[in-house]
Amino acid sequence: MTVGHTSHAVAEYMRRTPKSKSFSEKAKEIMPGGVTANIKSFDPYPIIMEKGKGAYLYDIDGNEYIDYLLSYGALMLGHGHPKIVQAIQNQIEEDGTFLFGTPHRLEIEMGEKIRQLYPSMEMIRYTNSGTEATLLAIRMAHAYTGKRKIAKFEGHYHGGYDQVLLSVNPPVSAAGPADEPRSVAESKGMDPYYEDHTVVLPFNNLEATADILTRKKDDIAAIIMEPIQGGFIPAEQSFMDGLRKITQELDILLIFDEVKTGFRLGLGGAQSVYNIKPDLTTLGKVIGGGFPVGIVGGKKDILQASAPTSSSDVFDSSQSKKSGAKDVLFHSGTYNGHPTILAAGLATIKILEDDIDHVFSMTDQLKMGIQKLFANRGIAMQTVGLGSIFNVVITEKDQIRHYRDLQQADFALRKELDFHLLNDGIYTKPMNRYSMATVHGEKEVSRTLESYEKALLKLV
Repeated sequence: MTVGHTSHAVAEYMRRTPKSKSFSEKAKEIMPGGVTANIKSFDPYPIIMEKGKGAYLYDIDGNEYIDYLLSYGALMLGHGHPKIVQAIQNQIEEDGTFLFGTPHRLEIEMGEKIRQLYPSMEMIRYTNSGTEATLLAIRMAHAYTGKRKIAKFEGHYHGGYDQVLLSVNPPVSAAGPADEPRSVAESKGMDPYYEDHTVVLPFNNLEATADILTRKKDDIAAIIMEPIQGGFIPAEQSFMDGLRKITQELDILLIFDEVKTGFRLGLGGAQSVYNIKPDLTTLGKVIGGGFPVGIVGGKKDILQASAPTSSSDVFDSSQSKKSGAKDVLFHSGTYNGHPTILAAGLATIKILEDDIDHVFSMTDQLKMGIQKLFANRGIAMQTVGLGSIFNVVITEKDQIRHYRDLQQADFALRKELDFHLLNDGIYTKPMNRYSMATVHGEKEVSRTLESYEKALLKLV
């Protein structure tokens, strides 16, 4: 197999997107790197979008794309779904406000629906993002257990803060032994305290994980994990069963970060697929219907630690001489349980209750079509993932089980493929996973497979 034309693909990309290039240069004068989040950037510059509708995005140069990024999986109904628009309008018209700043009915309505779909979530708290949700879940674990360390798995992402921004995508040369990974900081400016207080575990390796946890059980409050690493590398059932058993034996809480997988593997998330009840769960992305939201839920006795008391308000000046705030887990936020967002979320769930099987069907059709095209060209690859998320991994390996397996993939060929697809109107950020939506149908899947066939002919 010979590979070439990378520079040609990028040159064509730049020819098609001159306004995006100009916009990016101007944006760098206003925002560091020209973006509001590092993940939005890629070389030579990101495409600047102007409009979205259904399964499609339109850039400022007038190019049309079938969107498979879908805001990193958040838009499971696609762009501008009319029922979401209507739900938002109804909420504003009926309630007369965008924001109460007080308890309101939609908090209970959404909470009851979440408890129905996720039985492990006996009580819930709302946050404004998945990152906030994982941050709160970890604080709850510390408060409940009284232990000061947490554990996470190598290759798993839970937000951009110091406690968990470790060993997400480290160089293998710096990552330490496979059966006892090192804790590697992933950003400048991080407090080195967390390199010693966040224990990194080997995903899908039960024996090594159990050994580390047993040795450090008196220090570890909780394990936080993505049941599906990166949204597409599944945990093995035996690994999940064993992990649940040993965490219970060692009095270590198990936190499922289902920000990516919530609703994307099924209405009940990954925990319904694995039949595992975690102690705490975090949700985000899909549940917001395109708006920022997070939810933490879990066992009642864990959540109850955050229940306010008459002497626990950190902002109550009258309590300054006898403050009991430190005796209650503090959690607050002006926009928590935002009524407009909860209205959008409830409408999203209602639509998915009817249409989720269609999403899975289209996902399977696209995955099988891509696999066939690669096989016809004699290129070893896998479409790795469950439910409505997958990734295209070009590799000779029989199975991708964890972060280190993924590092052996042919990233150069995948990146080149992605630029050819961008040039033909198939959008995901280069190297990223694919997320499907209710608006992806036969037309979009067929068009995508045609683009894959053309791209592979140019590559091999």
